[in-house]
Amino acid sequence: MDIREPKIKRGEILVLEDPSFNGDNVCIVTGCGTGIGRATAVAAAVNNLMTVGLDVNEKEGRKTQKMARDLGGQMVFIKTDLTVDADIERAVADAAKLGSVKYLVNIAGVQHIDSVENFPMEKYDFMLRLMLRAPFYLSKLTIPHMKKSKDGKGAIGNMCSVHGHMCTKFKPVYNITKFGLRALSQSISAEGEGRVRAFTVSTGFVRTPLTLNQIPAQAEQRGITPEDVIRDVMMERSRIKEMMTPVEVANLFVYGFSRYAKYLIGGDLLFDGGMVLTY
Repeated sequence: MDIREPKIKRGEILVLEDPSFNGDNVCIVTGCGTGIGRATAVAAAVNNLMTVGLDVNEKEGRKTQKMARDLGGQMVFIKTDLTVDADIERAVADAAKLGSVKYLVNIAGVQHIDSVENFPMEKYDFMLRLMLRAPFYLSKLTIPHMKKSKDGKGAIGNMCSVHGHMCTKFKPVYNITKFGLRALSQSISAEGEGRVRAFTVSTGFVRTPLTLNQIPAQAEQRGITPEDVIRDVMMERSRIKEMMTPVEVANLFVYGFSRYAKYLIGGDLLFDGGMVLTY
């Protein structure tokens, strides 16, 4: 099975007509250096939004910026360590100088494979700070901008997972953060009065470096081959034995931000090949 990260092609990006999808409105995307974050930043830019990509990896972040611009979009990359409050504050302030901050996509994340009893607490602290605290703080800082925009509206999309619906072995902190992002989305939506919306996107395994890099650890933990991990662990519950592409996930965020998704308030877009509900 080929799980190399696929190239982003313009013809695969969902492009929607929406009056709010214009260059005066800013979409902030975290984790823009690779995978789903890269694809989402490019898709937002292709949909005419002034896209601001955040990532700690400057080389890959600037590569994403070039990809977005080569496809005709507007994108600015800001090197940001999402575990540092000052970096987050600076990034939002700089993004607000480019237009009206209307959309936020929290995608940045990491994985660590280990049991609860063996899990390093420094890794726990890092993952919670990156994958829950940063999305919360970014939301806290961007919501006032959304409320001050011309129509007083905005939307926040959080990258969840099947692990925000069910827990698997050796991923306790990843599970915790994904369940937490669903709670964050619902909390924002409860306060947003239908004007500031938040939602989650939950997928199974996507062809990203994050997926690829966890296969050896999964194989070692379970005492099986990498091929067995893909077939019997990752895709075993899926009715479609093929991983999603990053662009397919990015398209869900584009839809979730659009005028077609005004009733998506605290909800979850579960595109998992049937992993959660059809076992």
